[in-house]
Amino acid sequence: MTEQTLTQQDVVERLRRADLAMLTTALPDGSLLSHPMSIQGVSESVDVWFFLALDGGQAEALRGDPHVNLAVSEAGSWLSVAGRAAIVEDRAVIDELWNEQAREYFPDGKEDPNLGLLRVSGDSAQFWGLPGGKVAGVAQIVKAKVTGDQPPGGTGTVEL
Repeated sequence: MTEQTLTQQDVVERLRRADLAMLTTALPDGSLLSHPMSIQGVSESVDVWFFLALDGGQAEALRGDPHVNLAVSEAGSWLSVAGRAAIVEDRAVIDELWNEQAREYFPDGKEDPNLGLLRVSGDSAQFWGLPGGKVAGVAQIVKAKVTGDQPPGGTGTVEL
């Protein structure tokens, strides 16, 4: 793969297009645990917001070690963001980000006392992928498989 330029704005745009991210946390014994999280918002400074159960195992792990990784993908492209997590209990931000899909996880709504926010502040990001978006990426992968060639693509890294 060739080296590509990756900017903070590229990272923000890719995260905003994603509905879900795989969040990896470190447990007290040093093992890693990943689970899908619904992205609720992404700031220009690469703060990524999620809803979180304050009494859950995930919150407990994050209180012990705030270092996390987010991973998102679309056809032929992958983005990995290393960062630090903070548990936030700000009702104004919850009101701003609340949506009815969150009710599936928090049936008592945005007033649920167990509802908190997780803010992941990105430190660095790495991207691997094919140019041209989803459709072009899939076409390039299929063409490479048929011809036996390497698909065009690149990788880039940025400090955030």
